[in-house]
Amino acid sequence: MKDLFDFILRFGSLNQQQMDLIASKATELHLPKDEYFSEAGKIARQVGFLVDGILRVCYYNNKGEEITKYFIDENNLVVDLESFDNEICSSSYVEAVTDCKLIVFQRKDWLELLQTIVGWDAIVHKITSRALIQKVERRSPLVSEDATTRYLKFLEIYPNAVNRIPLSYIASYLGVTQSSLSRIRKNIR
Repeated sequence: MKDLFDFILRFGSLNQQQMDLIASKATELHLPKDEYFSEAGKIARQVGFLVDGILRVCYYNNKGEEITKYFIDENNLVVDLESFDNEICSSSYVEAVTDCKLIVFQRKDWLELLQTIVGWDAIVHKITSRALIQKVERRSPLVSEDATTRYLKFLEIYPNAVNRIPLSYIASYLGVTQSSLSRIRKNIR
């Protein structure tokens, strides 16, 4: 719980009573590798905070190929925001790349926190804005750079994750084949 509050308090302040209320609404979730936190075709009904592990957000394109959009590592919130906020079916999967430990809030509890805690909505907005900016910053170089540069950028963005993520997922994220990624890795060693 300490990691969650350290994270939240970077975006605003809370008193002890407010933190106690947040803690009372949270549950711990152990998500085994390859299990889904949320799934395409279903409505996202929970917000998570990733304490330990790596998640990936992926979807299937119109050819049936699995495409990795991005990864989520420790000390980040996890939610399919569009699905969660608008109660619509998600178009993506959030899958555990490793065994994961999360602190989870069910939708009704999250909404209650938004209605009860003064300033909670502002904190959540700052966290969401930061996440969206990060997502754009992480994806933008992948569009215009060559594969080697994209891989080097990946190493910069996810320095603690590279040895914990299967090469097939990294290749999918970078938009290259697994054999191309192997060649790139061999050439930069």
